[in-house]
Amino acid sequence: MRMNRRSFMIGTAGAAAGLAFGAGGAVPAFADSTQLRAMWWGSPDRGKRTVAVAELFHSKNPDISVVGESISGDGYWAKLATGMASQSIADVFQLEPSTISDYSKRGACMPLDQFVPSTLKVDSFGKDVLKLTTVDKKLYGIGLGLNSFAMFYDEDAFKKAGVTPPSPTTTWAEYADLAVEMTKAAGKRAYWGGPYGARYNYVLDVWLRQRGKSLYTDEGGLGFSVDDAKEWYSYWEDLRQRGGTVSADVQTLDQNTIESNCLALGKSAIGMAYSNQLVGYQLVVKSKLAVTMLPREKKDGPSGHYYRPALIWSVGSSSKNGEAAAKFINFFVNDIDAGKILGVERGVPMSPTVRAAILPTLNPVEQQTVKYVELLKDQVGTYPVPAPLGSNEFDQNVMRPVADQLAFGKITVAEAAQKLVEEGKTKLKKG
Repeated sequence: MRMNRRSFMIGTAGAAAGLAFGAGGAVPAFADSTQLRAMWWGSPDRGKRTVAVAELFHSKNPDISVVGESISGDGYWAKLATGMASQSIADVFQLEPSTISDYSKRGACMPLDQFVPSTLKVDSFGKDVLKLTTVDKKLYGIGLGLNSFAMFYDEDAFKKAGVTPPSPTTTWAEYADLAVEMTKAAGKRAYWGGPYGARYNYVLDVWLRQRGKSLYTDEGGLGFSVDDAKEWYSYWEDLRQRGGTVSADVQTLDQNTIESNCLALGKSAIGMAYSNQLVGYQLVVKSKLAVTMLPREKKDGPSGHYYRPALIWSVGSSSKNGEAAAKFINFFVNDIDAGKILGVERGVPMSPTVRAAILPTLNPVEQQTVKYVELLKDQVGTYPVPAPLGSNEFDQNVMRPVADQLAFGKITVAEAAQKLVEEGKTKLKKG
């Protein structure tokens, strides 16, 4: 697998140049018998780790070359849509729990059951873990690590301000007071306690689960009502007006990437994200970060959290090299040396063998990630129903824009709640 490290860079349009992976640097990709295309999104650190594992894979499998591409932001989904339309989806491409059901039902993913256990040796992961990437009784992806939702906070900023940081038992009411207090105590211009979380579908997911409801139903519809949405938006609007959240113009920059999050931008003391991203956040934030759970409705109530595959490798349905693609994925999740390179940036390894092997090699930030996943052991609930067809559109084209309109004062809480439910139902029906 050939990749020139120097050619790995994300351009201004968000896409990396095409990359060929491998040892030696000068041998053209066509000299190898099988060529795969790989596609993912993520920070430059993720790219470097992926490159290193790809080079290691090629050294052990010299007959397979891979051209890799890292694409940031919404450009990734546009590229995937183009590939689906032209029947030229990348051989190996990255998905996440909220998108695997949607894209497998759209026909983007190749069922992987045919490669288990001959090529994909994932028995040690456990049947429950494989269920996380199974849709309609078929395995459409392999989880690259376990994670859950999380709240990161600037530990140094809290100490300097003399404010007690959030903890695993912090309620939403307490969080609101804490965020407002932090904004005031920090005393910095254009700096706030936390994000305007009305925009995050995964935070709404947790919020609803704490109340015995869900983001989606078993039938593929919305699992909440207009009244639920009103309560949700009222909370965030009240907090914004009290000064506890970043301003609307800051929050709308968030494209669900590390670099665009208000914490990473130095605009807030708290950020809401996925636990495996702590590694990436700490690379761009100079202050020391800490991690805890999202707030909860009641101190003794359910957390709303659940374990999820942090990220997923799937094989393109149009691939003519399914076996080679499965071989690459198997190497990614089962090779101990690959595991040491990857660490926990894509989540805590699914393989118990790899997990045990890398623990002694992890740095303090990576160890924090593992400890957080272990902290959740007695707090997580059951895995929800797979995100339905249209869920990605619901997130990007309904949830985020509606929250933005509300934060900018263009619509009221009642109007936002109505729009979220009505337009959400339309997107999920159309898929």
